Amino acid sequence: MYRSLFSIRRLSKKFSSGHTAILGIDLEIEAGKCLVIAGANGSGKTVLMKIITGLMDYSSGEVLFEGKPLEQMISCLRKSVGLVFQDADAQIIGETVGEDAALGPKNLNLPKNIVQERVDSAIIAAGLAGKTDFPARSLSGGEKRRLAIAGILAMGCQTIIMDEPFANLDWHGVRSVLQIILELKQNSKTVIILTHELEKTLAFADRLVVICGGCVVCDGIPEEALDGLKPEYGVRDPRCSYLSVRDCSWL
Repeated sequence: MYRSLFSIRRLSKKFSSGHTAILGIDLEIEAGKCLVIAGANGSGKTVLMKIITGLMDYSSGEVLFEGKPLEQMISCLRKSVGLVFQDADAQIIGETVGEDAALGPKNLNLPKNIVQERVDSAIIAAGLAGKTDFPARSLSGGEKRRLAIAGILAMGCQTIIMDEPFANLDWHGVRSVLQIILELKQNSKTVIILTHELEKTLAFADRLVVICGGCVVCDGIPEEALDGLKPEYGVRDPRCSYLSVRDCSWL
């Protein structure tokens, strides 16, 4: 039995410019599942993730995290939910791979030996073994994304949110990130992927949500959600090129 991680109710976000990015979204996000959220650029998916990770205020509605109002759970949220931005360079702060991965657990004031154990384990899990002392900014695009994930794992986060994780990556970079996603799923982590490139990762999804114009327009197991697609949603059905949803992977 899966428990509810986020409960989003009648959520709306209107900016001071008058633009409404999110309009009355209702959504339950379960722990331990892989959720893919798809939508064209400007659909509202990134705004939604910034809201539920506490990085952006919302205009109306309610967000519960583990059954309690999000505003009361910010400290717990920071320790258990990590967000990998589309621009991985924006998350690199440490000079070396090891220093960067250690920033999160150090901020949790963990003992030095525990920090080192977590960093070593996270770097291996992220496929960066042997690169602990490498300059972080010298990594490839795919490696930088994996470093961001390593930092989240080192903090002990059980939920990883990735915003357009395949943007600007070559074939090898995409596959390296996909391998991490698969391992996270196999280790029962909650994985939320924001993407419009369904053909690369939909095979891993337990559920697909499509957002258009700030509203949820499709929601369900991938096959059912895809059956509800309309051209105006701006999301391509990958089954046009693949035999089935389970073939939609670049691994």
